Amino acid sequence: METVLATSLDEALDALTADPGATVLAGGTDLMVSVAYGDLRPSSVVSVRRIPDLHRLDDSFVGAAVTWAELERGPWPAFAEAARTAGSPQIRAVGTLGGNLGTASPAGDGLPFLAAIDAEVVLVSRAGTRSLPWHEFITGPKSTALGAGEIILGASIPPISGKQAFAKVGARSAMAISIASACLLRDDAGSTRIALGSVGPKPMRARRAEEMISAEHSPSSAAIDEFARLVTEEVTPIDDHRSTAAYRRHAAGVISRRLLERCLP
Repeated sequence: METVLATSLDEALDALTADPGATVLAGGTDLMVSVAYGDLRPSSVVSVRRIPDLHRLDDSFVGAAVTWAELERGPWPAFAEAARTAGSPQIRAVGTLGGNLGTASPAGDGLPFLAAIDAEVVLVSRAGTRSLPWHEFITGPKSTALGAGEIILGASIPPISGKQAFAKVGARSAMAISIASACLLRDDAGSTRIALGSVGPKPMRARRAEEMISAEHSPSSAAIDEFARLVTEEVTPIDDHRSTAAYRRHAAGVISRRLLERCLP
């Protein structure tokens, strides 16, 4: 297996131009599991973790090679909460946001935050740079709009005001793949966004629930109940080896309610 240890975007893009079928490797926390179990046998690998451009982390951008350990200390409370749930300390030390985006698992811990804030995914290739809204980049379960010869540069983060919170339900209290997860943002005017993971083929926004609760400046108990009910109606979970659809639906409503209560004055 040929391996290119790229130290610049030019090196990485040259390698992908020479071999469009090459596999891009960052932290390897998903990729190496697939290799170990025989699900993937890459003929060539382009390692991008040494590329400085992919390590950018500031108030408006998260590079694809930024690790979960770094995001734990980042400026976004909900993203930090999500990062702390992303596996063991060893996984968080090497696992990256780019891997979460590239894998596009419905259970990706960082994806509900990106969905809630309407982040854009920035891609780079020899043809130039392009940005896609998160919902256009993630096209389905473990499916993205990443083109041949493209690398995920990172995610653009818009300004965020108000309160934010993240929560997930797993089979264990720590180091578990989510059965359901959610990220909620609510600003001082009451505008609310709620994004959920593991309850559909890709991360989703509960738009009817958002619209209903955003109209309530000081939500009553009845309004909070209705918000949770609408969330359970909007999710589209499935039965699998980790959970039943019914439990996922119930969990989505419970954690959405709790996040809303955390973000109220």
